Amino acid sequence: MSLGQDGPPTRTRLPEPVPGTGGPSRRPQRSSRNLVTVVGVVVLLIAAIAFANRGGGSPADSAAPGGVGGQGGGTPHGARSQPTAPTGTKPVDGKNAGIPTGYARTDQGAQSAAANYAVALGSDGMFDTARRHTIVATIHAPEVADRLQADLDRAYSPGFLANVGLNEDGSVPDGYTFVSRTVPVGTRVTDFSSSAATVEVWSTGLVGLAGEGSTKPVSQTWFTITEQLIWVDGDWRIERSSQKEGPAPVNGDNRASGADEIANAVRGYGGFTYAR
Repeated sequence: MSLGQDGPPTRTRLPEPVPGTGGPSRRPQRSSRNLVTVVGVVVLLIAAIAFANRGGGSPADSAAPGGVGGQGGGTPHGARSQPTAPTGTKPVDGKNAGIPTGYARTDQGAQSAAANYAVALGSDGMFDTARRHTIVATIHAPEVADRLQADLDRAYSPGFLANVGLNEDGSVPDGYTFVSRTVPVGTRVTDFSSSAATVEVWSTGLVGLAGEGSTKPVSQTWFTITEQLIWVDGDWRIERSSQKEGPAPVNGDNRASGADEIANAVRGYGGFTYAR
């Protein structure tokens, strides 16, 4: 599909699909040189890093090399975005480890994958070692996941976890609810072929510790994540990702909710499967 063609309308949020798996297909040839670059990848510690830094330096800083800055104005040459509307196209075939998988081999499928992968990488599951390993293995190309696990284990160190308000083993202190949730606002494709795609996901995130007397109250951040995807084993997988701050709107006049109200909302409202 050419970027010059008119694409169908954009995203709608759908109920969670019935669990299943995508069918396998022949893996495209990729050079090992491209895959090694993932060792320096910026991997969605997302709002947690900025949040932790409010209380001092984070041991995870070394896991996020590269500049951080605001979103540039305008749409890059060749990038496309469309108004929000249902497309009528089934977004995903099933789920693997609770993460939507089985995307179409189209730019719509790549955008749906990028949005849902951003949600997974910004979830509270990333703060638990076993769940993090499952997430990383599910959404990354196999060669990438193998190299990335050790880097992330070092990034989510006991000191970093303590700095975001968790216990050093990643568990939540008694009487509190830990919140880490990423909400994609929109996506756009900046490069696409049948074997690779680059997708930007503009997102807002919630992170913090809800509970009476919390010194790390839940706060909101805005950021843009860029995911370089490749087609592997019949699905889109991440080869490399990076992030930057913004674009961030002006804060509204909403009254800040109390700790119990935030905790109840997190427990009571589930997330979405995002689809182009």
